[in-house]
This record gives sequence, structure tokens and C-alpha cells, in this order.
Amino acid sequence: MKPEILLVEPMMPAIEQALDAAYTVHRLSAAPDRDRLVAELADRARAVVTGGGTGVKNAVIDALPKLGIVAINGVGTDAVDLEHCRGRGVRVTNTPDVLTDDVADLAIGLLIATSRRMAVGDRFVRAGQWPKGKLPLARKVSGKRLGVLGLGRIGEAIAKRAEAFGMTIAYTNRKPREGVPYRFVASPVDLARESDILVVAASAGPDARNMVGRELLDALGPDGILVNVARGSVVDEPELLAALTEGRLGGAGLDVFADEPNVPEGFYGLDNVVLQPHQASATVETRTAMGQLVLDNLDAFFAGRPLPTAVV
Repeated sequence: MKPEILLVEPMMPAIEQALDAAYTVHRLSAAPDRDRLVAELADRARAVVTGGGTGVKNAVIDALPKLGIVAINGVGTDAVDLEHCRGRGVRVTNTPDVLTDDVADLAIGLLIATSRRMAVGDRFVRAGQWPKGKLPLARKVSGKRLGVLGLGRIGEAIAKRAEAFGMTIAYTNRKPREGVPYRFVASPVDLARESDILVVAASAGPDARNMVGRELLDALGPDGILVNVARGSVVDEPELLAALTEGRLGGAGLDVFADEPNVPEGFYGLDNVVLQPHQASATVETRTAMGQLVLDNLDAFFAGRPLPTAVV
């Protein structure tokens, strides 16, 4: 008999086909009554597969006494209570490394698109406005001062890409990184004050909630640009919207938001903002690799082998 698993949200068709071949898959997103489905699986479900932004609630974990693993299809673990899982003896895995390049690529893309007002230019041409006039001048990217908030795998990949633009790069982290050529700045506010562009690549969690607040945004200033490819919770969203609206911040490139998929409508009318629907890892190649790593972790768990990318 196949092991039974709970799939919280859809994955790529090829990955779901592989899951169906190996397991009896119960799809939470398609269930007419989700609570009832979880209750019915109480004595049967041994694994939960979920996305990094969605995670799984403690109530679901507690309702599945035979649960042995939460396999996260993503690098972030903030939507899963790791300590609760550890106390329950539930293993947790994620999919690091395979999405680093794509997230870093999108960060650079947002950096350029915001600085050069590419979305505004696109709308300008599509609206037939070009024959009637010219756009205001944008801001240069090359040679600017880049601050990286969180120099983990993704933050370092962003910094390496920024080197090609002749940028001066500094970073802040929980502690200085050894072996990197970038200047460490202990205070996020001081880093913002010294940056033309600040990219948020920090891990989310209670200690990082609203780390990017009014003081930091004001330090970045009316010509500064904020790019966020981390988590929406790291940025105080109302303060960000106020800073952009009031002209205290020059612009923002945002891939993540505090209450996805709900985005404050105040952002919609701003020409100094480029918005994405949490797409940093959304390429065929990377989502396939992420899904395969989920499959590898599940296979190892049910075979009693060491988990390839264990977090807990």
C-alpha cells in the first residue's frame, strides 16, 4: 500500500505525477472541506508537502499524529513552526541552492526595472504616448552603491551579479561573513544611509519582522530604491507605501508582500514601483529542480535514509 501524503498546494504537473506514482496524494487545495479532509487523514497521513510561503499550521500538524515529515517546496521555513515540529518529532526539509540563481536574477531585474522605470516606459509605449512626448529621465544603475540586507546564499549571488555593474557593495548580516570581498555594516539603518539601492534578501522570522521600517526607509532617502525578494514580513508595508507616496523614498521593486496574494491597492497607481506576484523562483528549470528535491527528501524519509536537505 502506498504511503499517504497531504499536498497543501499544487506543484508542477510532472512533479505531481511523480507524487501520484509513489504515494496516495490528498490535495488540500482541492478539498471542498479542508478541515474534514485533515480529520479523515488523522491516522493515515505521514507526510505534508507545502510551499515556502504557505507552510502548514500547527493545528494541521497536531491533527496528524502519524506525521513524520513536512517537505517544503521552497527555501524559506518561516511559515512552518520549526520548534513545534521538533517537539513533535516531525522532520522538516526545504529546497535550498536550486533557486538561488533565479531569485538573484530577479532581484537584479527589479533593481534595473525600477531604476530605469522600465514598466513605466512599457505602459507609455503601449498607450500610444511616445509620439506625443518623452518620459522623464530615469536613474543610472552602473556604479551605484548597493546595500544587501542579508548575505546568505541569495544575498551573495545578488552581490556577485552587481559586481558586473561596477557597484560598490556593502552588506549587513547577523554577523560578518568570512571570505567575502564586501564591506560589513553592522546596522541596517547605517547600511541604508550609505546605499543608493538596498536589496532585501534576509531570512524571515519574528526577529526580522518589519526590520525595514520608517527609520531605515528615511535613511535610504528620496533618491533611494528598495528591492525586496525575501519575505513581505521583513518590510513594514504601510510605512513603505507612505514613504513612496510622500516622496521620502525614490522607488521600490517588490516580489513579495505581507499578505499574499493581497497587495495594498495604494501601490497600483505608483509609477515608482515595479510589482511582481512572488515570481522569483518561477522558472520551469528551477521549479522542476525544487520539485525533484522534494521528491528526493520524501523518498529518503520513507526509505529510512538521511534526508538530503534537512532543516529539522
